[in-house]
Amino acid sequence: MSLSIGIVGLPNVGKSTLFNALTDAEALAANYPFATIEPNTGIVPVPDPRLGVLADMYKAEKVVPATVTFVDIAGLVAGASKGEGLGNKFLANIRECDAIVHIVRAFENDGILRHDNAALNPQADIDIINTELMLADLQTIDGRMPRLQKESKTNPSAREQLSYLETLKRHLEDGTPLSALPSLDHDVIRDLHLLTAKPVIYAFNVDEMTLTDDAKRAELAKLVAPAHSLFVCAKLEEELKGLDEADARELLESYGVSETGLSQMIHAAYDTLGLQSYLTAGQKEVRAWTIHQGDTAPQAAGVIHTDFEKGFIAAQIVSYPDLIEAGSESAARAAGKMRTEGRTYVMQPDDIVEFRFNVSK
Repeated sequence: MSLSIGIVGLPNVGKSTLFNALTDAEALAANYPFATIEPNTGIVPVPDPRLGVLADMYKAEKVVPATVTFVDIAGLVAGASKGEGLGNKFLANIRECDAIVHIVRAFENDGILRHDNAALNPQADIDIINTELMLADLQTIDGRMPRLQKESKTNPSAREQLSYLETLKRHLEDGTPLSALPSLDHDVIRDLHLLTAKPVIYAFNVDEMTLTDDAKRAELAKLVAPAHSLFVCAKLEEELKGLDEADARELLESYGVSETGLSQMIHAAYDTLGLQSYLTAGQKEVRAWTIHQGDTAPQAAGVIHTDFEKGFIAAQIVSYPDLIEAGSESAARAAGKMRTEGRTYVMQPDDIVEFRFNVSK
């Protein structure tokens, strides 16, 4: 499973600067709109300290972490859904992402031009992006309706889909993003790739002082509640680049921060999308695999290879804490910590697994 996150925001909110810091990429970070002419893509490992510990224990030849793909999408402006700025070209790029991280500028800096030369106003900036995404979704729904109206005369399924889209259209016209609805039938709208149906994480780009200002952060989080919000400082993230782990941790602690912006975003995305990882370990390779929370053992096996799911027999599992406490796989087995689970077993985040399967020719 490959997780893809689109980074969006108005021009000059520090979006590309933050993208560069998170992915250590070379996206053009310039102080004018549309510096990002094509989506920049960075594939980064999911931070997981367990992998290094297991690699040492098994003397593994290779370590393969789970990965996240970040897509930095050019700054949107008011009217983007109608082609203003670079318009729908970039809205289309968001459609392929699993989730959206909306970067919101929440710091004062006279050296950075505002997208509209207006005063700092996070709420207004949030509203502009949300409005453009909703307008784009309305266009998509309007584009689908004529076909459904024709098909609905003889096809009950088309009639039901048309009725459902009409309901969604009314919500959008009332200013409600689809992700805010209590229930959403993703199967009906899957092929439409509606933008506001995607989970949104708000990342406020703040200065160093705000990182430790609980009252200010609570004020900003309230603007987007109940959506997930986090707080990053692009300047601090840039300083972290190139530092070794110990120095980076020391710098973060000096600002009262426990996690890098990258870790915060990945954890927020996993939580928002209902994802988790499980581990496989051996001399050849130690690896993390991303699955959905609630996936059964056969479904988890299918992430490795579809044959593993089809021919699933059992899963031999030991939890990471039990393995570390035992000191080795053989000691964990001797202590009764290794267990065999069947088809109905629901995977847990600390599971280290070896699948048994048989695929008939």
